[in-house]
Amino acid sequence: MSTLVLDFHCRTSDKGRIRMKRGKAPAPVEAGSMPRITRLMALAIRFDRLLRDGGVKDYAELARLGHVTRARMSQIMGLLNLAPDIQEEILFLPKTVKGRDPISAREVIQIATLEDWREQRRKWKTSFL
Repeated sequence: MSTLVLDFHCRTSDKGRIRMKRGKAPAPVEAGSMPRITRLMALAIRFDRLLRDGGVKDYAELARLGHVTRARMSQIMGLLNLAPDIQEEILFLPKTVKGRDPISAREVIQIATLEDWREQRRKWKTSFL
């Protein structure tokens, strides 16, 4: 006598019917959403790479493609002036599960206008930690 072993999982359809699917169940999706400042920081890094690789010519072209003003594009790209450790903290912020994001993009953009990284770090710590 032999035994057959199959991986399967059950899933509920939109209409409430239970369906069996072959294979392992997909990993559960973590609740919440990425903070807006995290998404903006990732965009700034991606846009910088596009500029360096020649995929786009300048901020004006990025602004046109992104359907934002050139001023807004400059604000987003200004996040690249943040100290590297602050950029890293922003990229690894926890998801926002309920309510508003704990860190305001407006405040971070203001910190990015400071030229001295030590001053940025001081302001970051006093504002968000």
